Amino acid sequence: MTVMTGVRLPGDSTVEHVTVGVPEPGHGQVLLRMKASSICGSDIRAIYREHLGAGPEAYQGVIAGHEPCGQVVAVGPGARRLQPGDRVVVYHIAGCGVCEECRAGYLIGCTSPLRAAHGWQRDGGHAEYLLAEEATCILLPEPLSYVDGALVSCGFGTAYEGLLRLALSGRDRLLITGLGPVGLAAAMLGRALGAGPIIATDVAPERLRMAEELGLVDHAVPADERATATIRELTDGRGCAASIDCSGSGAARLVALENTRTWGRCAFVGEGGQISFPVSELLIHKQITLHGSWVTSLRHMEELLEHLVRWDLHPERIVTHRFTLDQADEAYRVADRGTAGKVCIVFA
Repeated sequence: MTVMTGVRLPGDSTVEHVTVGVPEPGHGQVLLRMKASSICGSDIRAIYREHLGAGPEAYQGVIAGHEPCGQVVAVGPGARRLQPGDRVVVYHIAGCGVCEECRAGYLIGCTSPLRAAHGWQRDGGHAEYLLAEEATCILLPEPLSYVDGALVSCGFGTAYEGLLRLALSGRDRLLITGLGPVGLAAAMLGRALGAGPIIATDVAPERLRMAEELGLVDHAVPADERATATIRELTDGRGCAASIDCSGSGAARLVALENTRTWGRCAFVGEGGQISFPVSELLIHKQITLHGSWVTSLRHMEELLEHLVRWDLHPERIVTHRFTLDQADEAYRVADRGTAGKVCIVFA
């Protein structure tokens, strides 16, 4: 095969189906046949609706999709670890490889002009094949599906990193604001790490209901004007030792801070938006530790895959809609409504 079909996102909430050449792997690269490629909230926020991004979020008109998972079909010269037939998860950014952030495994933080993210500055997973750097590919353990692997590459990795920053454990009651795919991931992983009870808020009744039906949360609280009062009732007025905002909403972040107990820890992982709050009252006087956490590292992503197998957890439990590549238009429309769980494009 010399040509393949793929999807680009021209903005204005539209999808463009294109035919492009199948790339050949260069030095240290591998060619993957795509098996699953899920849609991230950042795709909707900064590319699909309109091209908002600058710098690392600047969309360059490439094949969309930064949550890919597939099977190696060819390797380029210099590839030393992978071989055809290997199932792999892809860390969705290729950095310069030599800066401090890259050497620590946090390619997300690379500031070199060489940095390129799949689906943003280099072709992503919404096509039949994907060209990736061997160094950014992690073997997918056999008990996990390709859909599981696609969800790990960004959403579950982002949630896991945030929970690591919080040093979450069975000692903690956990509050999650925002039950989109990252919030659902935080609930699933928080439960596995022993936290509880788990309280979560969202504006969408569908997502609150889904989280309860899957047994991911103990209390699903509507994100309305009574949210803080309800959480205080559930925590005897103390709040939660750990909280994580996965929404990117200023109002939800405020709820997370208001309901983090004295000496507690709070993490912001939801992208975008702004927040204004009384610093003395909510942060200083309560002696709260506030973390910002951006995606995850190669090492922690590999560690998460190992834990998912050990915990017998499958991220694909939060997938509510699956589409073929030909149905990408509908896939993005469903994801844009903000009421579904994870939306994933799957390949035969």
